[in-house]
Amino acid sequence: MNANADNSSSTGDVGRRNIVTLQSHILEEQLRQPHATGMFSWILSALSISAKMIAASVRRARLEDVLGSVGGHNVQGEQQQKLDVIANDILLRNLGNRQGVAIVASEENEEPVILRAQNDGETRYCVMFDPLDGSSNLDVCGAVGTIFSILRKDRRSARVEDSLLQPGSQQVAAGYVLYGPSTVLVLTIGSGVHMFVLDPSIGAFVRVAENLRIPQRSKSYSLNEGNRLSFPQGYQDYLHWAQQNGYSSRYAGAMVADVHRILLKGGVFMYPPTAKAPKGKLRLMYEANPMGFIIEQAGGKALTGPGARILDVQPIDIHQRTTVILGSSDEVDHVVARL
Repeated sequence: MNANADNSSSTGDVGRRNIVTLQSHILEEQLRQPHATGMFSWILSALSISAKMIAASVRRARLEDVLGSVGGHNVQGEQQQKLDVIANDILLRNLGNRQGVAIVASEENEEPVILRAQNDGETRYCVMFDPLDGSSNLDVCGAVGTIFSILRKDRRSARVEDSLLQPGSQQVAAGYVLYGPSTVLVLTIGSGVHMFVLDPSIGAFVRVAENLRIPQRSKSYSLNEGNRLSFPQGYQDYLHWAQQNGYSSRYAGAMVADVHRILLKGGVFMYPPTAKAPKGKLRLMYEANPMGFIIEQAGGKALTGPGARILDVQPIDIHQRTTVILGSSDEVDHVVARL
């Protein structure tokens, strides 16, 4: 399927087509699963409600004076913004009352929250999220987002929290929400990537694109070139080659915004190792795995380095960091060929 043709036909005048909301989409998918209990659908519903609440908070952040830092740092050692805390609390509260959720883990919290430890025969899930990616952009009205990943609880784990330490290939769903000129939710449950836009007039996410396909090639790259001098030589060689061959740089400072552009327009997103972060800066569980799952489902590639698929990494810690190279398949190949 041609990516541009698919996207343009799907994002036309919604009023001329049957409206499919996110809730309808979820129910459609549930009907395809003969043994579905509805628990998984309720989790996606909680994430949808959370996205609407966070979007409202982001829109009113300046008016309600919730911009800036709270004066503390999260488990990552990063300065917490007021809206980081608000978004985190919204997600924890909405997911906490869903019976299908066994464990919730947030980039902002040192330890996961165990909600239901018992093995009672029911299929339960672990939900991991970055509540507000790119929150340092808020003070200048820049793009921010939410990233989430869902895993099945492993009943064989000796400790409940060990269920979180599964490779990204075991994800049952992943998605992100981009809070920009419109609020966009992108979702995969392992059968393609679908895009929804929040229609404030009806208070629902409406499906605007199905089975998104990332362009195979595009002359653009996204990374923080301010760190260029501390990149390994291979990345510097790639940047030299790309600039000699007419590539453009696009970098918003929020992974959600950068990956969303690449999903629709093509290109490659990178976060190489640096002198300050030799193992990479992005979190495997909260950022790299869900974004890698989405990109692969859209026909792209997601690697940590040459021949090393992000979704194959066996995590040893819920907060571990990783390098990231993801995007159009040809563009990812151009990078790894020089590493």
